[in-house]
Amino acid sequence: MNIRDKIISSAKQTIRSEAEAITHLATLIDEDFAEATELIYRSKGRVIVTGIGKSAIIATKIVATMNSTGTPAIFMHAADAIHGDLGTILDDDVVICISKSGNTPEIKVLVPLIKNGPNKLIAITSNKESFLGQQADHILHAYVEKEACPNNLAPTTSTTAQLVIGDALAIALLDLKGFSSKDFAKYHPGGSLGKKLYLRVSDITGSNLKPQVGADAPVKDVIVEISEKMLGVTAVIEDQQVIGIVTDGDIRRMLSKHDNINGLTAKDIMSSTPKLIDNDAMAVDALDMLEEHDISQLLAVDHGKYAGVVHLHNLIKEGII
Repeated sequence: MNIRDKIISSAKQTIRSEAEAITHLATLIDEDFAEATELIYRSKGRVIVTGIGKSAIIATKIVATMNSTGTPAIFMHAADAIHGDLGTILDDDVVICISKSGNTPEIKVLVPLIKNGPNKLIAITSNKESFLGQQADHILHAYVEKEACPNNLAPTTSTTAQLVIGDALAIALLDLKGFSSKDFAKYHPGGSLGKKLYLRVSDITGSNLKPQVGADAPVKDVIVEISEKMLGVTAVIEDQQVIGIVTDGDIRRMLSKHDNINGLTAKDIMSSTPKLIDNDAMAVDALDMLEEHDISQLLAVDHGKYAGVVHLHNLIKEGII
């Protein structure tokens, strides 16, 4: 076997091994998982997630997922907890402790300190019979038979299992809370993901210039309007209603057909079936329309009246694409 074949074989084996372990986790979801989830759901405090080593790294990701899906959570490193950070835990908080073995020295020191307080303790562990498992009020069983590491040493499959259990817990809480896409947008206002969830067409048209001409406007005025408003297009308006559109492409085609443009008006060169979008629609819907029709601009309307232009460049600038 050459080196590339060996690499491919190793990678595939790792993925298969972890996939099998994750599939098995579904059989371990039980009443204890449901009770732990309900405990967090009904709690008036936060979720404190702690661990040591690789489990601590997984804990930080679980905290991030919970915070972004409506469950307030804080990471507390197990080693730091016994050197002052234990004060992070408030009386109404629920503590989740992550450890594959459940028997590490730091865990054995930390768990009794947590149990001395009023807080409920949830364990995410592969070993239900461990010190952590026996002390926990609830166990989320993240059992794995072996690591993907050929020496069965490096935390690989076990940390993947912990992460999946954390995701299952976060999504179960999300479902209980009825956490919607609007809620998600509230917690993700930055970046393309957030903007796809909250940015509306009106947010764009409100900051753009608003090119428009009447149906009888001379072609020269149409060209000037398109040039000055810098959106490559102008709406043709009658009684505040859109009756047509003229694009810079329409201007080029007109010039190729006519040696003399004197006497030509907007209605002579406009398209009378422009693509329209509601000003209150989501910006991502505007993107879908632009892609569907392979165009660069849409005219927006508000209760039937012309509201402005959405250009593909606007969506690129906003990071929607």
